[in-house]
Parts: sequence; structure tokens; C-alpha cells
Amino acid sequence: AGAKDDTFNVLDLAEYTKNRPWWRKIFAPNSGSSAEKYNVATQLVIGGVTGWCTGFIFQKVGKLAATAVGGGFFLLQIANHTGYIKVDWNLVQRDMNKAKQQLKFHSSGNKMPPEVRSRVDEVVIFLKKNVVLTGGFAGGFLLGMAS
Repeated sequence: AGAKDDTFNVLDLAEYTKNRPWWRKIFAPNSGSSAEKYNVATQLVIGGVTGWCTGFIFQKVGKLAATAVGGGFFLLQIANHTGYIKVDWNLVQRDMNKAKQQLKFHSSGNKMPPEVRSRVDEVVIFLKKNVVLTGGFAGGFLLGMAS
């Protein structure tokens, strides 16, 4: 009977994950560019199928949300017309003006926080590395929305 080597390597996870992108922390250490793993046809199929599924679900949920919002608005209008609800339009106008001023104030700086900027940069790098998969997803998403 041969002797087993009972030595183990210790992996410091805090040090290991410190400088890794968030998608590699979630998916796997080998979740870099899909161009390294799959050929172009496979990337297009994977992107197209996932895009179509996403677009189809987005379309169904969007229709449901639009129906709910429209139906709610319709019911509120009926309740207002029949006298169940009285709307203080001066208060609504004052709140709308206040919201407009806040939007103007926040949009005048036009600077993204560094956390958002770093996430945007990560997404752009991921999209550039996986351009075929992204293109397939975009096409599939549009087809899913149309079906």
C-alpha cells in the first residue's frame, strides 16, 4: 500500500478575492472572456437564446406592469370623478415644482460617484471582451421583445 501525501495548501480567500472582478467572484475563477472558451457560433447561440428568453419575459412583465399602472390610473380617475377622492391640485403642482428643482440641482453636477464609475468600467471591459456573446444577446433580446 502506497503512502498518501497528506499535505494541504492553505488558501487565504481575503487575499485571493481582493483584486478580482465581481463577476469572477460570483461565477467562477475561469469566467473571463467567453471568446477564450467557445467558438463564435456557440457564443451567438448562447447569447441569442438567453437574450430571447430575457426579452420575452421582459415583454410579458412589461405588459403586466403597464396594465396594472393604467388600470390603477383609470380607477383613480373614476374615484375622482365620482367624488370618492378629492385631489389638491395646488399641492400637486407645488410638489412637482420642488421635484423639478431637485432634479435640476442633481443633474447640474453631472458627475458619477467613483463606485458607479468603477462598476461601469467593469461592465464596459466585460462587454468588449465578449462582444459576440453580447451581440447575440442584444439580437435575441430584440427578437424576444417582438415575439
